[in-house]
Parts: sequence; structure tokens; C-alpha cells
Amino acid sequence: MDRSRARLVLALMVLAAGWGITIPMTKIAVSTGHSFAGLIFWQLVIGVLVMVPISLFRRRKLPLHKSALKTYLVIALIGTLVPNSASYQAIAHLPSGVVSVLMSLIPIIAFPIALGLKLEAFSPRRLGGLLVGLTGVMILILPGASLPEAAMLAWIPVSLISVTCYAFEGNYVAKWGTGGAGPIQVLLGASLVGALIAGPVVIGTGTYISPFRVWGAPEVALVLSSIIHVLVYTGYVWMVGRAGPVFAVQISYPVTGFGIIWAMVLLGESYPRTFWVAMALVLAGVFLVQPQRNRGERALVPGAKDRQDNT
Repeated sequence: MDRSRARLVLALMVLAAGWGITIPMTKIAVSTGHSFAGLIFWQLVIGVLVMVPISLFRRRKLPLHKSALKTYLVIALIGTLVPNSASYQAIAHLPSGVVSVLMSLIPIIAFPIALGLKLEAFSPRRLGGLLVGLTGVMILILPGASLPEAAMLAWIPVSLISVTCYAFEGNYVAKWGTGGAGPIQVLLGASLVGALIAGPVVIGTGTYISPFRVWGAPEVALVLSSIIHVLVYTGYVWMVGRAGPVFAVQISYPVTGFGIIWAMVLLGESYPRTFWVAMALVLAGVFLVQPQRNRGERALVPGAKDRQDNT
């Protein structure tokens, strides 16, 4: 391995470690019963505060024409507001490691959606990946297999709502584009629109979380995970431009691994053997579903806002 590629691999692992830690941090953020609406609002606000300096540094104005505004609204809804409403509630009841495995299903769920939108041609290899990944999920949710309590099973479909939204999000961008906005611009615009929608909701429902309070681990975890998400996403966009999407898509695997490792370190989680079998099957399914090297397709990454880089 030459030095340049070694640096890219190291960067990939650093980004994956950053993305992976946001999942157990999210579990910490919901640990004291903060409303998911209030958490989403502050996640968006913090993201905006981080991205504005990045955009100013890059000297990229935020497009505000009709097509771009439509993109911001759609991405705000299916990329943050709806999936995070589901994931914040689900992760309060599910082990963080299980959520990490479920999040890795995004490419698998995205494939049949892409077929329906006629973005992909049928492929036996990728269909096989879909079936292998779903087999892993079935093992994951078997009674007594990976979930410490049977009651947790009811929250698996809730967590899958967020996974499905992210899968739809990537396909939406592939089908209808981003209205001429680059990836960082889309993330900033969607965060602004999302905050404008979430703000009145949290005030009207009394779920606003005042920052003028004694901060504990949940508040610190929310701030750190929000900042890390923006920085890692920015780094991922850089990597797609530097190494190409086929190389960058490999981040799916270490993100899942780091998510589980961080959950074990930060939350003290442990898992039975069936969990590792399920994880191996899901990741094998992801490998089969991912685009082949000669395709040049864009990656679908856990929780990431994958866009075309028009900057």
C-alpha cells in the first residue's frame, strides 16, 4: 500500500470512528427523558452554527431559488425530522449496538426503492445481498437472540422508519437532484429549514429544552454528536471528491464496527453470539448490494446526507 492510499485509509477510519460514536452519544442524550422534538431542534441549530463558518470559509453562497428551497424542505423532512423523531424514541429502548447494525441496512433497503424508481437494473447479486441482509435482521430480532428484553422487539420497526427514510433520501437525490446546491449547501439549507419547522413545534408543545440549565452527560452528548456529525460529513464529502465514491462507500463497514465498540466502551453493552452472526450477515448483505467498482455510483452511508457535489 503506497503512502497516499494509506493516508486515505487512515482518514476513512477516523471518519468512521466519528460517525460510529454518534449512535451511543444519541442514546446518552435521550437517557434523562428529553423530548425527541427538543433534541432534534437543538441538533439542527448546533449544526447550523457549525456549518455557517464552514460555508463562509468555502465562500459558497446558499442557493435560495425555488428548486433549491424544495430540496431543503424535502431533505429536512426525510433526512432529519421524520427519521430522527423515530430514532430518538427507538434508541431510548434499544441497545445502541443493535441500532448500529440496523443503520447499516440503509444500502440494502435503498436497493428495492431504486428498482421501483427505475434508478437501478435488476441484479441477482444485489438481490442476494438484500436477502442475506434481511436474514441477518431476522436473526437479530429472534426472541432471546440479541435483545435483552422481549418488549424491545416493538421498537425495531420504529428504528427501521429512520433507516427507510435515509434510504428514500439517497434515492430522492439520485432521481431529482439537489436543485443545483452542493452537499454542504444542502445540509446547511435543510438544517435551517428543519430548525424553522421544529422551533414552533417545540415551543407550542412545551418540549423546548432551555440551554440555561445545569448541563449533564445528555446535554454534552447532544452537542458533541451534533458537531461531530457535521465535521465527519464534511470530511466524507472531501473523501468522495479525493478518492471517489466506490472507495468512500467502504465507510459503511467500520461505522457499524465502531458504533458497536463505542457502545461497549461508553455504555458497557455486551452481546450474545447470535448478535455477531446477525451483524456478519447484514454486513455481507451490504457488501453484495453495494455498487461494483466499475459502476461509479454514489454511496449510501449510515445517517449520512449523500448528495452530488456540485461545488
